[in-house]
Amino acid sequence: MAGVLRCFCLLVLLCAALPARASLEIEIIGAGERQIPIAVVPFAGEEKFAQSISTVVAADLARSGLFRLVDPAGRLPREPSEVVYADWAGADALVIGSVTEQINGRVAVKFRLLDTIKQVELTGQSVSARNSQLRAIAHRISDMIYEKLTGDAGVFSTRIAYVNRQGKINRLVVADSDGYGEQTVLTASEPIMSPAWSPDGSHLAYVTFEQGHAVVYVQSLLTNQRVTVANFSGSNSAPAWSPDGKQLAVVLTRDGGSHIYLVRPDGSGLRRLTFSGEIDTEPNFSPDGQSLLFTSDRGGSPQIYRMPADGGAAERLTFEGGNNFSPRHSPDGKSFTFAHLTNGSFYIATQDFETRQMQLLTEGGWEKKPSFAPNGKLILFASEAQGRGILSTVSSDGRVKQRMYPQTGDIREPVWGPFLKQ
Repeated sequence: MAGVLRCFCLLVLLCAALPARASLEIEIIGAGERQIPIAVVPFAGEEKFAQSISTVVAADLARSGLFRLVDPAGRLPREPSEVVYADWAGADALVIGSVTEQINGRVAVKFRLLDTIKQVELTGQSVSARNSQLRAIAHRISDMIYEKLTGDAGVFSTRIAYVNRQGKINRLVVADSDGYGEQTVLTASEPIMSPAWSPDGSHLAYVTFEQGHAVVYVQSLLTNQRVTVANFSGSNSAPAWSPDGKQLAVVLTRDGGSHIYLVRPDGSGLRRLTFSGEIDTEPNFSPDGQSLLFTSDRGGSPQIYRMPADGGAAERLTFEGGNNFSPRHSPDGKSFTFAHLTNGSFYIATQDFETRQMQLLTEGGWEKKPSFAPNGKLILFASEAQGRGILSTVSSDGRVKQRMYPQTGDIREPVWGPFLKQ
């Protein structure tokens, strides 16, 4: 329980560091091979508050594609002792709870997850927090339910980052995984590109053209302070954090050509890694920090390569027809996702390291910049619909798809944030 509360406290600090903005509109397409029928009963007392916890939990579970919501049909048990299991024959699981107002603007939230078949309690939690934290509490409850029923960690409490462009104004934005709680990290009249989360979720690295050319920065989400990491002559781009957070891989043209370098987050300790005569770009560390994926045209067309993280010979990984860009490791290190261009359309694809088999997950179009959710079950990417840039997700098996429409502007450069460290 202490670890859960520490994780929750860090989430609250990150959410409170910047002013909240409006949400994205979500459209869900498809479902998992097997959906778990689950009933989420309105929590006792939640009608007194601006945020309904049960509504958030139900929405979280629905958009995962792995759950089928069962209508409580007016039944409102609040405690396990009040549950008549015969009434819930259509649901394998039941969520009940309560929200109680305390002093000094605080609330007490309690929830229970019940197995209606075995007629036992599976998990539960009681927590005290501020009224403004109800949505974060709801996401944490969703994570606990998801993990208990699927065996995989939930990602509802994680965050995403992206660039929203409206006219000449560009905003670097962070938001909850469902698009709510949108917060602006940086506003600029010049392009913003390639946001990258630090492993602990407390900083973003990114590229801007505020100084007339591409410069790499690292910015704290807690204090808003930022540090210039790479501002050499030419272009400085494509930052990627090492898993221990002690260095970044960046792409520089300072020595002619486009090469990958390592640098510390404070801008010190620069070291060059690649020495080919062609373009090497878009590095991404493996989860164990031992290797880098990157995009290069050294073979005549953009393809994905792998090399040791401390430098050395590179191995080509993609060979199937078309060009391949923007590789990102899966959290378990067994595969990677990337953008695959063929016949004028971009697709989101994955490839297994061992079998070398490629799988297309999307129907194709303008689909770029994929990144895995930290549990490896979803992939976030940039797409287009209704004539503007949107966010999309696809499950790692391609069955469940989601579109997230901004209220204003075009969305580009999305990246999924990490689990918060406990």
